[in-house]
Amino acid sequence: MKDLSMHIMDILQNSTRAKATEITLEVLLDTEKDTLTLVFKDNGCGMSEETVRKVVDPFYTSRTTRKVGLGLPLLKQNTEMTGGSMHIESKEGVGTTVTAVFGLTHLDTPPMGDLAGTIVLTISAYPDIRFIFHYKLDDEVDYVLDTKEVNEILDGLPINDPDVIASLKEMVEENIK
Repeated sequence: MKDLSMHIMDILQNSTRAKATEITLEVLLDTEKDTLTLVFKDNGCGMSEETVRKVVDPFYTSRTTRKVGLGLPLLKQNTEMTGGSMHIESKEGVGTTVTAVFGLTHLDTPPMGDLAGTIVLTISAYPDIRFIFHYKLDDEVDYVLDTKEVNEILDGLPINDPDVIASLKEMVEENIK
């Protein structure tokens, strides 16, 4: 995948396929530690210990539409190429947490891509799922977007209304500069 937003989209889609009703994405940039950490948490169906071991194998997938699953293996490979790591915690019936740590300034760290667009596209595609997006850059920026709060403010206007989508994208872009 050519940028991190594509990895993010893939992992968020995994959570939706796992029937999650709440998904959290944390994007944490620490310039002192020179790390970029992505943390995905969901309350989906979770995985067995055996499945957790298998999901980083590109020739394993639980999907029936194809014979390979490249999302998590590619994410793991990209983290390791930057001196980072990936860790998966999961419990059946409870949910899954995927933590991917990249070297922030490492030459092999993929560019972020359109993070705001990815977040808003996912929110609009799955309006019944609660998404919590947390973006933190050192002590300078600490931004949280929670669709539960957004829906309360919208007071019945659909979160996937085109005007709402445009406003959300603008708001996210402004807050993660």
